[in-house]
Amino acid sequence: MSIENKLPLDRIICGDNCEVMRTLPSESIDLVVTSPPYDDLRTYGGHTWDFYGVAWNLKRLLKPGGVIVWNVNDATKDGGETGSSMRQALHFQSIGLRLHDTMVYQKHGFSFPDSTRYHQTWEYMFVFANGEPKTFHPICDRKNETGGKPLSGDYKRNKEGVSVCRPGSEDRGERREFGQRFNVWQYKAGSGQSSQDKVAFEHPAIFPEALARDHILSWSNEGDIVLDPFLGSGTTAKMAKHNGRRYIGIEVNADYCEIADNRLSQGTLF
Repeated sequence: MSIENKLPLDRIICGDNCEVMRTLPSESIDLVVTSPPYDDLRTYGGHTWDFYGVAWNLKRLLKPGGVIVWNVNDATKDGGETGSSMRQALHFQSIGLRLHDTMVYQKHGFSFPDSTRYHQTWEYMFVFANGEPKTFHPICDRKNETGGKPLSGDYKRNKEGVSVCRPGSEDRGERREFGQRFNVWQYKAGSGQSSQDKVAFEHPAIFPEALARDHILSWSNEGDIVLDPFLGSGTTAKMAKHNGRRYIGIEVNADYCEIADNRLSQGTLF
């Protein structure tokens, strides 16, 4: 029996994520896109979770070359940030995963003004990889200011320090209109911005559909298996389905599972 036949594909499973993940076969997941609870900023129905158990299970489940996108932030306590995000990143390194990229999710605006520090408008998107990522499809939507203009020649300094053009490199065509996106991604968040599904906002902290979509497109291929062990309102599963991937969603809160089921059962995906 193939590994895929042993997986509960295209399903939302209501249960403790560590218990569920322990039932899945090793090296069976291509991509994880998830946003775990940030310290104790939300109660999420009073449920707790085991970071070290989740990290161990994700490492075991990831295929060679597979990727984990870990969207996380810190709470502020006693006047300072907890630093939980960085400790989590270092732990993933310590169990053998590569910190492939430290990306930033920048929001348009902020929720809570702060009188003693600059307003917080971003979160971490850590990208961990099990070795060299087997898939990378860079999104090229960054407008080049010099798009369409001729590329200059390949210049380097000679022994006298004079910049000279390497022979044969003068005609290099035109600069592309759009270049590869940088690792700071900007999204609108909040009511009416993160999703067009009204039911999604019954969950207290959804993340933008575009964020999940862009990571799925970047780090996986059609038909790959995408896991979210903190499925919440179902954003990762919805965007995996919409973009031709298989998905497994795990969520401990039964109310959130119902929200996710409602979103996945819609005839039209936005």
